[in-house]
Amino acid sequence: MRFARLGPAGSERPVVVAEDGTYLDLTGVTDDIDARFLASGGPERARAALASLPRLDVPEGMRVGAPIARPGKIVCIGLNYARHAAETGAQPPAEPVVFMKAPDTVVGPDDDVLIPRKSAKTDYEVELAVVIGSTARYLDSTDDAAAHIAGYAISNDVSEREFQLERGGQWDKGKNCETFNPLGPWLVTPEGLDVPALRLRSWVNGEARQDETAADMIFDVPHLVWYLSQFMVLHPGDIVNTGTPAGVAMGLPGQPYLRPGDVVELEIDGLGKQRQRLV
Repeated sequence: MRFARLGPAGSERPVVVAEDGTYLDLTGVTDDIDARFLASGGPERARAALASLPRLDVPEGMRVGAPIARPGKIVCIGLNYARHAAETGAQPPAEPVVFMKAPDTVVGPDDDVLIPRKSAKTDYEVELAVVIGSTARYLDSTDDAAAHIAGYAISNDVSEREFQLERGGQWDKGKNCETFNPLGPWLVTPEGLDVPALRLRSWVNGEARQDETAADMIFDVPHLVWYLSQFMVLHPGDIVNTGTPAGVAMGLPGQPYLRPGDVVELEIDGLGKQRQRLV
């Protein structure tokens, strides 16, 4: 199933995206797509009610919000593709590199992205986001991870590289600027998804920049969920950004970082598309 949230920021309406691209109103099942919805079996209730959900007339140009309201925490994995590690001059890590993004960085998939004041190195990163559906703590093995995954989405882990790498060594400073985590358009439940085969792509002003499959991750999704559960409790509504492929501005000749007016587009097979304007 594909879940989405439509409408102005702060007033989004939960919907199911039907196979034909139309929208089914989910307000009879839940007020929102959030941690409570996921933890209480909301996706299963929505599936059971699917045949009776009313079709929703959506005006052309209606804003699409992030598919999860008020995520708990965003746990990010750095250097999780070998070619991306190489383009940054880093060795592939022996264990996952972990950092955090604040939930208030999350915006809709097509919302504007704000270039921070004094920024010279704002960068894009298409990533596969894992949405946690049930509490995971101290999982025994990677085989246990699937039971705790509600679904997947596209995430743009926007980064300011000078803030991240040249201002004291704290990655968080380059990762938590306002609007720095466009998410969506959909939360797609796991059934039928061949996650390793998902292809991640990005473009800047129509020029292809990134193109790799999730099979190229150094640490795959089950390993990441298991690993993180050894260090923190993962709660329903938490998000795990699983790393970006090669092709970010930081690794390209001339370092073509983002400027006002640039347009970034991102796509992952089966999970939809994003489009942001830099302002």
